[in-house]
Amino acid sequence: MSPDLNGCDTGAMFVMEDEDHQTVLLNTLNMMRKSRTFCDVILNVGNCELHGHRAVLASSSRFLMEMFSTDDEEKKGSQREAITTYTLNATGPLSDCSAVEKLIEYTYTSRLEANVYQVKSIFQAACYLKMDRIAKELARFMLKYLNVDNCIEIRSLPCISTSISFINQVNSFISAHMKEIAETSTFLSLPCIQIEILSQTKQEMSLSTGDSVSQLVLDWIKRCYDENEPATFFNGLMEKTYMLYLALDNILQDCSELPSGELSDTEIVQDYKKLSKKSTSIPKTRRKGQLQPAKSRVLICNREMHERRESFIDSDWTILGVTCVGEHTFSALASLKGQLCSLSIKLKLNVSMLSNPPSTQPSPLHSRAESQESLPDLYCALAHMTSGKCAIGCANLNNNLLVCGGYDRIECIKNVESYDPEQNVWETFEPMCEARGRFNIAVLNNKVYAVGGCNGTTELSTVECYDMIKKKWIPVTSLPLARSNTGVCELNGKIYCIGGWNGQVGIKQSDVYDPNTNKWTSIAPLQTGRNQAGVCAMNGKVYVVGGCDTWNCLNTVECYDPETNSWSFIKPIITPRRGCGLAHIKGKLYVVGGSDGTQSLDTTEVYDPNERMWSPGPNMTTPRANVGVAVVGNRLYAVGGFSGKKFLNSIEFLDESMDEWTRFSPRNNCSKSASPLPTPDAVCNFNDCELLNGVSE
Repeated sequence: MSPDLNGCDTGAMFVMEDEDHQTVLLNTLNMMRKSRTFCDVILNVGNCELHGHRAVLASSSRFLMEMFSTDDEEKKGSQREAITTYTLNATGPLSDCSAVEKLIEYTYTSRLEANVYQVKSIFQAACYLKMDRIAKELARFMLKYLNVDNCIEIRSLPCISTSISFINQVNSFISAHMKEIAETSTFLSLPCIQIEILSQTKQEMSLSTGDSVSQLVLDWIKRCYDENEPATFFNGLMEKTYMLYLALDNILQDCSELPSGELSDTEIVQDYKKLSKKSTSIPKTRRKGQLQPAKSRVLICNREMHERRESFIDSDWTILGVTCVGEHTFSALASLKGQLCSLSIKLKLNVSMLSNPPSTQPSPLHSRAESQESLPDLYCALAHMTSGKCAIGCANLNNNLLVCGGYDRIECIKNVESYDPEQNVWETFEPMCEARGRFNIAVLNNKVYAVGGCNGTTELSTVECYDMIKKKWIPVTSLPLARSNTGVCELNGKIYCIGGWNGQVGIKQSDVYDPNTNKWTSIAPLQTGRNQAGVCAMNGKVYVVGGCDTWNCLNTVECYDPETNSWSFIKPIITPRRGCGLAHIKGKLYVVGGSDGTQSLDTTEVYDPNERMWSPGPNMTTPRANVGVAVVGNRLYAVGGFSGKKFLNSIEFLDESMDEWTRFSPRNNCSKSASPLPTPDAVCNFNDCELLNGVSE
């Protein structure tokens, strides 16, 4: 007789682990799929019908999970069909039906077997279907067999940009083996863009490097793309050879638009201009006016900045590799809006200048004859912040550019960093007590005040102060009203906090902080409630420019007089804008960038208090919404912001001598005494810089 289980310990448990169960279960499900038993979904890929079970397929593909879930929400109860058919886009990544079938088979068997010729199409399908684990393994396989003959084809895969690690490793391989790659039939069959860059002296040409001139060409192509019809742009770009010159603002321009003058009145330029008049393929760039090149010069950049950081690589617009193929001639592999192309770049001497050199009368802009001994002028590309961000706190602290907090697309941050214009380096400061973005800062008595803002979830009333002596952030009295997107400035020994957003509307409330009493006091409210406005003090008054009420961008401008405690309207700005920066320099107000509600702006406007008028100012090199601005020395800086596509880690400044914005700072004292001329790889004594002819953002 069997023993009675009733007498067992009540804590006894039966445990069984069947190691074969998962295999048996998957095998059974796969047999059902093949025999179409209990299948409740059909995937149409081109002319193929692939049967399966919704629950099984959704468990393996995030794409199918999202598609099935959306369909379930739309079809309730009796509306749901016994077998549902879905038609997948059979172009691009899903153009190969057998690749999708392989992935479905993997879902049911946990095994994927494919020959080397099938791997690329299966990888594309896996990326599209968001089957991340298998896509990662397929990428690892392709990297194992990556070589100079297949690297271009692999880099051209439409879905490769979904894996940052994969694309970076392929990019690194191409960069390291570009000399061999440039000789392959695959590279030679790519669409080719032919560029000639005019140089003023042989010194300038000898100091130019392939990496740097390629980056300058890439910047020129991207500007042309942004300002022309995308559908026909690339075909037109490849129809002829383009001749470019380095303008005063240190960016390349087409020689067809070179202004008349000694540099333009040469045979080589005149012939190009005549040819250009017969061609309709030349892309145009809209600028305030083309600028004559200055004397021979070379651009330089920091080593650490030239080493492109993975987090900032734009895989759609990048130089993948460069090699020298002849004297002053380079071949480059570039990704232009995701399309791989080759660049043929040749540096050419404007030889007529040597036989008929320009006048040598004293002038800061006169050209230099080749026989002169001194080096070309040196320019240094401005170093980048540690990360892209917008809605930051920005101010001048002891002639350095201080940047606090901000929003980096993921979260509001508490990090603080400072830029030294003399050394062209960023230094990390003590972080703030709280993470905050959509706020601003002001400096008073060598202390920095961070006022209000948002921590990512709620508006803040808190205020903290950074003491340079103690090197610490210390909380001070909070605002009377929590709010973000306020305007903050210092005037007459007090900190003003103007308007802002409290989660519902743009507000009128304005307050002033007295550090002597550690108290906030409300002053007269704005006449128009607004947030994201530009705010600064000038000539004993506080100016508030633009912003938005609840939804609408404003062009109105208000001025506060502390003596009468009253606001009055002055001449409105030309373009309504929010998220703009406002600063004063040389007795004039500059409103910088922002958004008009549909796009980020690169435009600026200038207010002359004597004429009481706003006039258009020079355009920035990059559109910037929610931009930080500050004046350091005789420069107006624009810092970070949102370009409309990405959060920016770059800075630029308004160059007074040219009335243009630039990302390059003159460094004429760098290696001035070097003799003989340094080679392109030579290192100068200024901040460990390399001699280069430019660098991309």
